[in-house]
Amino acid sequence: MAFMEKPAAGKVLLDDTVPLTAAIEASQSLQSHTEYIIRVQRGISVENSWQIVRRYSDFDLLNNSLQIAGLSLPLPPKKLIGNMDREFIAERQKGLQNYLNVITTNHILSNCELVKKFLDPNNYSTNYTEIALQQVSMFFRSEPKWEVVEPLKDIGWRIRKKYFLMKIKNQPKERLVLSWADLGPDKYLSDKDFQCLIKLLPSCSHPYIYRVTFATANESSALLIRMFNEKGTLKDLIYKAKPKDPFLKKYCGPKKIQGLELQQIKTYGRQILEVLKFLHDKGFPYGHLHASNVMLDGDTCRLLDLENSLLGLPSFYRSYFSQFRKINSLESVDVHCFGHLLYEMTYGRPPDSVPVDSFPPAPSMAVVAVLESTLSCEACKNGMPTVSRLLQMPLFSDVLLTTSEKPQFKIPTKLKEALRIAKECIEKRLVEEQKQIHQHRRLTKAQSHHGSEEERKKRKILARKKSKRSAIENSEEHSAKYSNSNNSGSGASSPLTSPSSPTPPSTADVLEVRDAGSATASMTPCWGELLQLFEAQSLAGVDL
Repeated sequence: MAFMEKPAAGKVLLDDTVPLTAAIEASQSLQSHTEYIIRVQRGISVENSWQIVRRYSDFDLLNNSLQIAGLSLPLPPKKLIGNMDREFIAERQKGLQNYLNVITTNHILSNCELVKKFLDPNNYSTNYTEIALQQVSMFFRSEPKWEVVEPLKDIGWRIRKKYFLMKIKNQPKERLVLSWADLGPDKYLSDKDFQCLIKLLPSCSHPYIYRVTFATANESSALLIRMFNEKGTLKDLIYKAKPKDPFLKKYCGPKKIQGLELQQIKTYGRQILEVLKFLHDKGFPYGHLHASNVMLDGDTCRLLDLENSLLGLPSFYRSYFSQFRKINSLESVDVHCFGHLLYEMTYGRPPDSVPVDSFPPAPSMAVVAVLESTLSCEACKNGMPTVSRLLQMPLFSDVLLTTSEKPQFKIPTKLKEALRIAKECIEKRLVEEQKQIHQHRRLTKAQSHHGSEEERKKRKILARKKSKRSAIENSEEHSAKYSNSNNSGSGASSPLTSPSSPTPPSTADVLEVRDAGSATASMTPCWGELLQLFEAQSLAGVDL
């Protein structure tokens, strides 16, 4: 009987790769401590936000847990005396905000379970290791030949994917790795097609794909077993890490940064491109290329985790390529991710940001040419080259591959059609997310431009001009009314040019009347009109 007899219904709709941002909105002092009220937001939508309350001790506990990453994080120091002073609390709040900014913008830290639980306890309170153990134990009821040696705690970056070191009972010295994962937001295959495709993976044979020993699935998760490799992954080679160590310890703060030799870059790059082309030609969606998903077997790179796209799991680099609307197919996603991997092989570390404006010196200009075609501003704006195009570039075109293994991966026609539809659905969600991010970026840019000092000055100048024009129009209107009222008072039979028609008094006349005091009451209603008339004439350039 298959594992997990009572599966949880449905897939996980939450995309764990959507970035979380955090802003401290206020602080409140209680009897012996201060609480900080933090607004956390997932992605670009303000509606998708919530408040959490944290003390300094909570920050300190998180920081201690993150020390395994080997980074020097800017947590403000403790203070025992005077820590309730208003000025100190304000200064500490600034320091804690800076700390939040650092951990939420670091690609590895922001995706780790510790940070997710700190910022979003409602969605990340589940103990997935315990769930995985339950599923694996249930699996062993029907497959008694396998036995768990030990959990491989946090060796991967995914929160909902867990690993265990295994052995076969009648081959106790041989070690294998079991991986368990539940469904992700991009699972669009029917349950039947999903289970059939998962069980088809052990039949896939390719010189640059790491062989699956056993695979099974149910309506809510999948379990796969592969041979354990002591050398680890390509990322382990680059960072000189031990495969069994936690992901944060291995890759977050490397002690020594050094890229690979040019020949290694050429050979590994060519092998990876060959297997990507094979999968693209088969119509099998991948979208999960990164250095931790490439196993090193001697001098050969072999791709891992083909099951991820079937499970509907989001890509490690999704927060990068979701920013660029031209990277809108899984083929272009693979090429962009290959650019990340090539950068890491070349320089021994990931790029600081993407797109990359300028590249550091590389072992060959041929390397830079490929990087520019996948990570530069122009590439991200205009689109990715095809895998076939990359294979023709000078860096890889002269690499000779020697392998006798014939690729083989037979996918029934019905399942190929199911894969095609699922791939289209995955790409549709990506395009929709990119559209929303693009619109949000345009709106933010417009608001920022509207609120700039230069724009405020322009608006003031325009407002003054508008006010002057309005004053001129009003004065002319008042003048016309004044003239018409006086003309109508002289009688309907009197012509407009009649000497009896009153004319507006001169300035001297007004002053005389004011001095005399005899006609003040009768002239007062016209005083404001006269001032407006004089102002209008002055604005119009009339010499008064």
